[in-house]
Amino acid sequence: MTGPNPGAGTLLLQAWGRGDIQARDDLFALVHRDLRARAAACLRRERRDHTLQPTALIHETYLRLVDQQRVDWQSRAHFLAIAARMMRRVLVDHARRRLAIKRPDHGLRVALDDEVGRVAPVPCDVLALHAALEELERLDERQAHIVELRYFAGMSEDEIATALAVSRSSITREWQMARAWLYRRLTTGGDVR
Repeated sequence: MTGPNPGAGTLLLQAWGRGDIQARDDLFALVHRDLRARAAACLRRERRDHTLQPTALIHETYLRLVDQQRVDWQSRAHFLAIAARMMRRVLVDHARRRLAIKRPDHGLRVALDDEVGRVAPVPCDVLALHAALEELERLDERQAHIVELRYFAGMSEDEIATALAVSRSSITREWQMARAWLYRRLTTGGDVR
């Protein structure tokens, strides 16, 4: 958590986990800026004319997070992992609604590159990414989780290593393997929807 007292976020998470609604509200006030920055980074990888704004993504994520009942929040990383999963679901639901409008071949585009801004992003439909991540999860759950934390929560490899209690070199290796698998899966064709 950001702020002058990093332990405050952990205390608020624990209190929220025990059902303290005020702690939940205080926590979101504390992490709002951080979540907004992560949402903005996530949306920068989307197509330019994307209709979902960072504030809307945060609000939708917030609504899904507050529906979590009696979660045993363990750390900032645990909270960000859950927030990443919720952001992913919001983006997938948004893409599905967009497709339901019957606009053929106008899927949401996302980048699978670490170097966003330095090179042209490799475009990919967010629904295809979601389906590929579900497939990867069946093959290697940890790699899928690493992609979700890296891509949707914007966590660094160091943060992911801490969250998953493994070495940074393991995260780096598995991130590279997962990214290569996803790239091949998403660019070799095949209907992943």
